[in-house]
Amino acid sequence: MRRFIASALALAAVASAAAPAQADTRFLSYNASDRITQALTKGVTLEIRRGLFGAVQVERLYSTSARGTAGFTRGGPDAARRALPQGAQENDIYGVDQDGDGRGLARALCPGSDEVWLIMSRVRAPRPLTMQAVGRWSDGAYRHCVTLTYEWRGEWATAPASRATPD
Repeated sequence: MRRFIASALALAAVASAAAPAQADTRFLSYNASDRITQALTKGVTLEIRRGLFGAVQVERLYSTSARGTAGFTRGGPDAARRALPQGAQENDIYGVDQDGDGRGLARALCPGSDEVWLIMSRVRAPRPLTMQAVGRWSDGAYRHCVTLTYEWRGEWATAPASRATPD
């Protein structure tokens, strides 16, 4: 019995040491599923990092129909979640980075706000995706801006062409 326990512990140690190597990057693509989403973003591709035990973190958003990318920072204020419309089920919050095209995305989603967060449903292939845009204005108030809904399109092997950056 001791030999079995020792073998099981050794196997668990080897498996846990190899686990970080399981993280990978994926590119999941979505099409807009309503008029508002179509007008604001059309199609999007999300760069996600899948970690240990399948945990997903969204790293970046690429415009599928035009050149443009926006980076995300995981996390945000609870006040942004409280600004969601009643019945909203989304919970994963990401701040839109103001670098590069992120500023344009933030202005398109929440015109006049100082900061913007996207609160997303769980990102999983091949499921639809909902994003809630919430902004913080100069008076300190958090307001819901828009609900974006997407249907699954597919998975890319690599990032879309808009990932290329100038020298």
